[in-house]
Amino acid sequence: MSILTLSAIELAKKLREGEITSEALTKATLDRIHAENERLNAFLFIDDDGALDVARAVDADRAAGKELPPFAGVPIALKDNICERGTPVTCGSKMLEGWIAPYDATVVKNIMAARLPIVGHTNMDEFAMGSSTENSAFGPTVNPWGENLAPGGSGGGSAAAVAAYLVPWALGSDTGGSIRQPGALTGTVGAKPTYGNISRYGVVAMASSLDQVGPVARTVADAAALQEILSSHDPLDSTSLPEPATGLLDATGEGSQTEDLSGLRIGVVKELSGEGIEPGVEAVFEQAVESLKERGAQIVEVSLPSFEMAIAAYYLIMPAEVSSNMARFDGVRYGNRVEPTEGPVTAETMMRETRGKMLGAEVKRRIILGTYALDAGRYDEFYGSALKVRTLVQRELADAFAQVDALVTPTAPGVAFELGAKSEDLMAMYMNDMTTTPANLAGVPAMSVPAGLADGLPVGVQVVAPAHEDARMYKVAAMIEASADPSARTCPIDVREDA
Repeated sequence: MSILTLSAIELAKKLREGEITSEALTKATLDRIHAENERLNAFLFIDDDGALDVARAVDADRAAGKELPPFAGVPIALKDNICERGTPVTCGSKMLEGWIAPYDATVVKNIMAARLPIVGHTNMDEFAMGSSTENSAFGPTVNPWGENLAPGGSGGGSAAAVAAYLVPWALGSDTGGSIRQPGALTGTVGAKPTYGNISRYGVVAMASSLDQVGPVARTVADAAALQEILSSHDPLDSTSLPEPATGLLDATGEGSQTEDLSGLRIGVVKELSGEGIEPGVEAVFEQAVESLKERGAQIVEVSLPSFEMAIAAYYLIMPAEVSSNMARFDGVRYGNRVEPTEGPVTAETMMRETRGKMLGAEVKRRIILGTYALDAGRYDEFYGSALKVRTLVQRELADAFAQVDALVTPTAPGVAFELGAKSEDLMAMYMNDMTTTPANLAGVPAMSVPAGLADGLPVGVQVVAPAHEDARMYKVAAMIEASADPSARTCPIDVREDA
């Protein structure tokens, strides 16, 4: 077995016991990235020198007997909307091509404190706007489960990199499902923590009240360990929670596969089953629920009528915040500039030319939709109504969690689809987020865990827990993972045995 197929926890153990060095592991990781990236396009920036410098320093300190953090030396990747000082950050857009981040995001500082070599930045839909990673200005990412399959979006680069054994774990950002939905389509574990649990400082904002950084990994335990590394109170982020997440890795506990689940109440959302869910996905989901039931969990059907309106509310609130956040990218304050070639050169014509040529179609679409929704004459009808639905989602979830300990749903309505298959059908593309957006609207933790295969492709089950109960979410996810078909998280891709 190649070391590249091992989990981050297994790699950390081998590093601590001296079986491998961080330099050798990081070099093998970088070699695999270079070998596979032309085909997968999962990375936009590969930092050989920076990653190897960190790895060598870890090895030197370990050899000198210095105390190190538990995961020191395990490589990691960042989604390309997370600022790392001195490196290019593009957000998948021509607007920021060539921009060098002048400071580190708080999550990057936490990664550096944990002594994890950062091997590079992963591809994404432009400014995180999309559900397939086809909207990147630098080309789509390919799902390693198939030569012509989309990995989901907007964080398809991180998910594809982890699924294809290019890196053991990575960071993503989740505004309406951009960690969880790619997780479901690539057979990886993706978690969106409680809003405010991980700092957003230094992460290029898409929709500030919805965005959340989270882990992408191959196992639930790895995701839990990474969230603990990332979680900290940050005075630079006004939404940061006062206390970091703790006990997440412990919650995934050894032996969870045989644990008696008596007393655990699991809710199945009536509105997120049946119509709109592919039969193969529904079958895997039902099997996962049955497995929980067989081990003693009480299964409760929960009705959340507001969930049927959540996707519509999301696609009003999110573009409204996009409209505001994207206003700064005008060629004056931020972003590359395009000078008009005809007519008078004014600030207005320059901005029009810049935004017209530097921004992609999906970004423009969301800016226009958000600006329209915020128009004074339509504010109450559209944006105001969407905020009311958001409140309903929050209230109904609070009522549901008074009856059950956690909710489970399909993560995505279908399996990985072909690149280009939904490009012309925007409604079909947007509906990919139908099961994931409620958690963002409510700010509660949610994660996707591979649960089985449908038509030979991975299917994810989503676990949703009450706010601040991230440990409970990981516990339930670990139970699902333990009884799931392991082939759902084993990408059929060649990995050299001598890596």
